[in-house]
Amino acid sequence: MPAPSLVDILRHIAREEPLSSTVRAFRGLTREHLGQLLEEAAVRLGGEPTPRDAQPGAPQVSAPEQAPSPAEALSRLRVYSDGAARGNPGPAGAGAVLMDPTGHVVARLGRFLGTQTNNYAEYMGLLLGLKHARSLGAREVDVFADSELLIRQLGGRYQVKSPTLKPLFDEARRLLEGFTRVKLHHVPRARNADADAMSNRAIDERL
Repeated sequence: MPAPSLVDILRHIAREEPLSSTVRAFRGLTREHLGQLLEEAAVRLGGEPTPRDAQPGAPQVSAPEQAPSPAEALSRLRVYSDGAARGNPGPAGAGAVLMDPTGHVVARLGRFLGTQTNNYAEYMGLLLGLKHARSLGAREVDVFADSELLIRQLGGRYQVKSPTLKPLFDEARRLLEGFTRVKLHHVPRARNADADAMSNRAIDERL
């Protein structure tokens, strides 16, 4: 059996290894993003890109006729955010999931917040997602959250009376003003399940 190439080794690590210790070591790094980085490194070393539907466990989907370029896909992102607090206040976590216009998950983010309220965690989930979207070069964002309070405060329909939330609100507004287009969407919890899962994972795993 021939010795494996470095390209083969990198791709095996990207698909099969949990990479959990590396993800924990770098705040904001997700398992999916790390896998993408390893795949990109393999391509730069001379390997051909692996088709999405050829990867183990990947869903069989038809590619769009005109898929956006990588730069275009990252310039417009959907930011799903959520927060969880067990006890309110209690152990809390923030979560966010970023998707490109085709629905492909770009990043899954989670952060443990210690003892906080649910509303605090909701804002932190949004800040986590917006900061990562900006770091990826996004110019347009669609924000999805199941917190009516958060969406209506950011939309100007509710005032922010809590002295704890006011700094988070101000930071969120500053971040939103840095994008060329922003849309805020209040969605049912069922449509925000991935971000909810990340906020709870952040608590369970102390991300």
